[in-house]
Amino acid sequence: MADVFIPLHALKGRGAASRIAHRFERDQRNDFDDGWGTLEEGASEPLAPLQTEVRFEDAKSAISGNESPDIYFEQSLNPYRGCEHGCIYCFARPTHSYLNMSPGLDFETRLIAKRNIAEVLRSEIGRRNYRPTQLAIGTATDCYQPIERELRLTRSVIEVLREARHPFGLVTKSSAVELDLDLIAPMAAEHLAAVYVTMTTLDATLARKLEPRAAAPHRRLRTIRTLAEAGVPVGVSVAPQIPFVTEDMEHVLEAAWEAGARSAFYTVIRLPWEVAPLFKEWLELHYPQRAGRIMARIREMRGGKDYDADFATRMKGSGLWADLIRQRFEKATQRIGFNRQRFALDTTAFRPPGEVGQGSLF
Repeated sequence: MADVFIPLHALKGRGAASRIAHRFERDQRNDFDDGWGTLEEGASEPLAPLQTEVRFEDAKSAISGNESPDIYFEQSLNPYRGCEHGCIYCFARPTHSYLNMSPGLDFETRLIAKRNIAEVLRSEIGRRNYRPTQLAIGTATDCYQPIERELRLTRSVIEVLREARHPFGLVTKSSAVELDLDLIAPMAAEHLAAVYVTMTTLDATLARKLEPRAAAPHRRLRTIRTLAEAGVPVGVSVAPQIPFVTEDMEHVLEAAWEAGARSAFYTVIRLPWEVAPLFKEWLELHYPQRAGRIMARIREMRGGKDYDADFATRMKGSGLWADLIRQRFEKATQRIGFNRQRFALDTTAFRPPGEVGQGSLF
């Protein structure tokens, strides 16, 4: 698998700059000049647009448990592996290594759809010993990425949750969540649903580089407004915060509040495993003059390393720079009015799917 930069003109709509080798790969191949000028000649040839490939799998389980003390939810669900949004900072990129695929371009062009996710979910929450807690949807990869418009796997999951009156929250960067308002709004009215929209920046040029196939910032604000007007509790995630890259956090929070968001949270950029070299490639491609300064600040928040997985600091970082980001967020949210009311979802209304009235006798 060649670890070679794809020319910028051929990366339209893609975040990573290479099909970087994954950490389990034994062999690594690189292009070289054979003396006949073929390397230079090949680099100058126009490349075909990178196409998205969707594969299907039959999931063995739908719900994943969480025991990490720094994450607010106990169980989550992701209908897709990989994400066409192509966010360069995505902490889930290294999961493609377990599939023997690159966390780089493969992560955003070779997607896995769990076609039986709704049926498996129905079976799991229908077990006698199942006890409902809020289910977080789309925590690893976006549950409303572009292929959802055709496959509707997230919608099928919400249909099962509606039948069971099971509470859930979801996070997305996509306006496609509006397509399921007919399901989400009635559940929200019964305190069974909440939506969080990620707004990294209001700068459309930067967003196109950071999150090339996600909705534009102005479109996400419209989604927040649409959800809020439909009575859905809406939060905003101003994550991740990247020093000298995402510099408009206060403006994002103000715009999200005006659109109708009432809850907010943030994290700082995380660079586990292959995300670190991919992000460095991205910096050299888009911001070469400040790449060193950006990485220096990131390492300052990680005890001198590209990343530190310690539960106490991995979400917010540590040190002076992390403290400055925290103070900015806290002062802005307090001034604007965020987080004065928690989105409390109801777990008491749950009934196993298939039960009607007093329930089945068999």
